[in-house]
Amino acid sequence: MALSPNARLGRYEIRSLLGEGGMGEVYLARDPKIGRDVAIKVLPAQFSADAERLARFEQEACAAGALNHPNVLAVHDVGQHDGAPFVVSELLEGETLREKLRGAPLPQRKAVEYASQIARGLAAAHERGIVHRDLKPENIFITSDGRAKILDFGLAKLTQGDGRQSQTEIPTWRVDTGPGAVMGTVGYMAPEQVRGRRVDHRADIFSFGAVLYEMLTGRRAFRGESAADALSAVLREDPPALSESNRNVSPALERLVLHCLEKDPAARFHSASDLAFALESLSGATAVSGEQTPTMHAPAGRGVRRRELIAWGVAGAALVAASLALILPSLRRAPQEATAAAARFLIAPPGKGQVIGAPLISPDGRRVILVVRDTAGRQSLWLRPLDSLDAQQLAGTEAGDQPFWSPDGRSIGFIAAGKLKRLDVSGGPTQTLSDAVGVGGAWNRDGVIVFSRSPTEGLYRIPAAGGTPEPLTTLDKSRDEYVHAWPHFLPDGRHFLYVAGTSPPEKSAVFLGSLDSKQTRLLIDVGSSVSYAPPGYLLYAREGTLVARPFDADRLELTGEAVPVVKQIGVTLGNARAHFSVSETGTLIYRPSAAEADTQLVWFDRTGKQLGTVGAAGHYSDIRLSPDGKRLAFRRLDTENGASDIWLMELTRGAPTRLTFDPADDGDAVWSPDGGRVVFSSQREGLPNLYQKLSSGAGGEELILKTEDAKWATDWSPDGRHVLYATQGRQSNDLWVLPLFGERRPEPFARTDFSEGGGRFSPDGRWIAYTSNESGRFEVYVQSFPASGGKWQVSNGGGGSPRWRRDGRELFYLSADGKLMVVEVDGSSDTFKAGVPGPLFEPRVGAISGDSPYDAAADGRRFLIKVPVEETAPAPVTVVLNWTTDLKR
Repeated sequence: MALSPNARLGRYEIRSLLGEGGMGEVYLARDPKIGRDVAIKVLPAQFSADAERLARFEQEACAAGALNHPNVLAVHDVGQHDGAPFVVSELLEGETLREKLRGAPLPQRKAVEYASQIARGLAAAHERGIVHRDLKPENIFITSDGRAKILDFGLAKLTQGDGRQSQTEIPTWRVDTGPGAVMGTVGYMAPEQVRGRRVDHRADIFSFGAVLYEMLTGRRAFRGESAADALSAVLREDPPALSESNRNVSPALERLVLHCLEKDPAARFHSASDLAFALESLSGATAVSGEQTPTMHAPAGRGVRRRELIAWGVAGAALVAASLALILPSLRRAPQEATAAAARFLIAPPGKGQVIGAPLISPDGRRVILVVRDTAGRQSLWLRPLDSLDAQQLAGTEAGDQPFWSPDGRSIGFIAAGKLKRLDVSGGPTQTLSDAVGVGGAWNRDGVIVFSRSPTEGLYRIPAAGGTPEPLTTLDKSRDEYVHAWPHFLPDGRHFLYVAGTSPPEKSAVFLGSLDSKQTRLLIDVGSSVSYAPPGYLLYAREGTLVARPFDADRLELTGEAVPVVKQIGVTLGNARAHFSVSETGTLIYRPSAAEADTQLVWFDRTGKQLGTVGAAGHYSDIRLSPDGKRLAFRRLDTENGASDIWLMELTRGAPTRLTFDPADDGDAVWSPDGGRVVFSSQREGLPNLYQKLSSGAGGEELILKTEDAKWATDWSPDGRHVLYATQGRQSNDLWVLPLFGERRPEPFARTDFSEGGGRFSPDGRWIAYTSNESGRFEVYVQSFPASGGKWQVSNGGGGSPRWRRDGRELFYLSADGKLMVVEVDGSSDTFKAGVPGPLFEPRVGAISGDSPYDAAADGRRFLIKVPVEETAPAPVTVVLNWTTDLKR
């Protein structure tokens, strides 16, 4: 597909063809919106034949574009033209590293200079969970002013050779190896790539070593008469000594190259950052790549191999793990003896799961507890030793959250299904200690656990061996405190820190408490979880940054100002729980913040075919169609203040209007039967309470229910007389009904020792569909209303988010593996009848969750679903050894 000069590709004006090859054409173009020249690479149309492949391509290009690093090609835009995908990037002047080499070695100084820049570019990508997978001289561009740029991120996932090209011409080469298919270029692929195993950033470090070897010798590190010979050399042979081809290479540099080319990934450099540091130490250079250089404009007429201007990013979870064989001794030393430089690496989530919340490092810094959610939405705790690449699921931790270590590192405490539990990590049964809410816990060396038993009370203490909980702190109503959370013991084992949460949150603060006294003291005016870190710091989050503040643990006093440690630290639960932990041996572990992904509201039919979109892309959750199907209520997050509000939208216009404006969190809106009012939950008076407001927006909000537990609206009865809501109390999560007549006295509907939620009235008001985990996993049940004892299980194999068809003849729900299911039901008699559930399609909303990611039209033929605009990589888990070293610089 050739484009003539002055043709338009979207908003871009084509000026000339720069070159062409097997991977498409590259054009010089003008972006009139910004007034700059750009390079546009148009890929062959066959790459868009597979919709999933095309979506992945666009995702990967966006990931590369988000890097914004001087040693990675800048990607400005992606799109399609006549069915062919294209990428818009910065325009460069210079040549590829392949052309610069021309079969001859580079001077050692120049090779190290380029290598340092390449390593810095890789480090920036790896820190965002992006792995190149196909690093080679063709994918490195040297600009006319001597700057190295990495090209073609993600190409190995997009392309494959057809078997007819020569080894030097083939961009990537597919190798089927039984367990999986791998992509990479022959002679540069890491051994684990050749074997078809799961790869991470260390594969890039191996390829980097092969490239640096070639820069220093002018010859490939792994070569043979055929591609098979080259692959065999990668697996079984060491490259010829560098001194055989270049006697000027220093022994230290040769050791560095060989360290990159280790067959075992764990034996290579732990990170590209460490590699760059080692290179710069060899040359005495500073961070060569630290300055931005204006983009150069190239003249037309050069070959496409001089114009490899496109980069793709491989988006996904950070899968980086590193062996600690060389650095474990530093973990065994006391922190004041640890003089090694800080070192960083990433931890891979186990299996296909996703790490959520705060990771937890053991007191000795050798093991990590991860809260993992699998693809079916099941949550559990996993144990990962830092000197191993393997993690194991801890039996008995299903639905586990907020773990905390015992001081000796043998056991953990955690919260699951409203209970405080403990477990020996070496094996054994789980012991239930008390009712609890999920706001953390702390365990001292005397066997005392401090935790929160109820969201409306202060902290309690309980023996770790079991016993009767005793109150420890009291909520200060004069400060509008509604929760005490995230306790953390100081070194003396008697004093502890905790967060006093307030509503509004501006007065939330960290307090100092004691096991020996009821007296407490305000310590830090910030509402973040806090940890003590030897030799004398408090770590906590302030305005999205993890900071360290000097603290005298003997005098229990702050002794200095806070110093930033990690920017954009992850937080949850009203910004109170920061995603970090720190060991007694100088190891810090954390998860950075991840921006909430944009979603698009899309109509689907029963086959999964898209019928059209509603409104613009944005932050949507808790979506609810109005009874007449003409409007939509949803929750939207205000990214500036971190709070959410209720918004309404007329579906024909697609323009949202804001219904609530309070700075507290509002959500879970439900419509009245006539659509004239909306009931919603709000935290404006501490715990979530129920309010109602006219859907026209006129007038104010009316508080209709305030009780001593958290509550969320789930539905409004068809006759308008009852509001159904879910509660989180001390004992369990239950479903209650609020009459809107008479004294408005709440009545329990499903009150058990299990967790119930997601209730929906049937169209005739005779039945309520809801979820419960009484069988050990969440399933959809139907029970008569008012409750008369009759109850029927509808789903099989896990289910949630039930929705009724308007005539009551079908019930829809989400299965545990993320499919939209349908089941025929009959509630016309006193006995409810349900057929066999069957799948409709997989709507890509994930598995069972507390959110309302979809709603069904009245006729059950269409479904409005919030769909991610692009798949986002989960925030990686980062480990920092000897973290205090950076504070001393």
